[in-house]
Amino acid sequence: MTNIPTGSFLSSAPAVRGTAEMRRAPRIAPLSADIYASGHGPARESSLQELKARSRKPGEASFFYLDHHFQHNAVKVLPGEYFVSDENMVIMTVLGSCIAACLWDSRARMGGMNHFMLPDGDLADASGRYGSYAMELLINEMLKLGARRETMQAKIFGGAQVMHNFTTMNVGERNTNFVLNYLHTERIPIVSEDVLDIYPRKVVFFPVTGKAMVKRLAHAHPEALVAQEVRGNAATVAKTTLGGSVDLF
Repeated sequence: MTNIPTGSFLSSAPAVRGTAEMRRAPRIAPLSADIYASGHGPARESSLQELKARSRKPGEASFFYLDHHFQHNAVKVLPGEYFVSDENMVIMTVLGSCIAACLWDSRARMGGMNHFMLPDGDLADASGRYGSYAMELLINEMLKLGARRETMQAKIFGGAQVMHNFTTMNVGERNTNFVLNYLHTERIPIVSEDVLDIYPRKVVFFPVTGKAMVKRLAHAHPEALVAQEVRGNAATVAKTTLGGSVDLF
């Protein structure tokens, strides 16, 4: 198993599979430059004020801020939310046992991220907290913006066992198995992943280029992270994960 220190930055890693973790670098050939040659100029970039002023759909992330490290406007995707964009910006989230799927269309130069807490729930409860709804919602919103299913690819993150007493529930493992099976069924290739293990993660995704970056966070207060994921409290998650060392790569 590859040993990577907590808090280090990872954009790719050797292929490793085991019971404790699954980490994979892209397994497809790099995209050629000519995919951008036709009909694509520089990506749009809205101001922070413009992003905040736009009306948002139910479940769409709306916590915008300036990321000083990357010098881009950013949006934080909270539990149960999603965000899709074709603009130069950062989409980020913090994960425990939850899963974030980052989808990218290589030809439309756009991408999106969701953040779900459980594989599925009551059929009457259509919510982004559940993977079955969150994945369908993310794909559909990308299609509405001009993406095509046949040129989508995925990167998946999360599914950690951040608390020992979650062992019997295997929430992270269930979430991971769900997203792997879902994407296989939908024939959307998974080009990289960093899932399972015991560490919370911060994930940063650039929707225009499809680049994803992940940082494993210190295991200081896992109970608080789990409680926030279970509650899905947007204000609490935003307050406790904004600024400070947790946002530094």
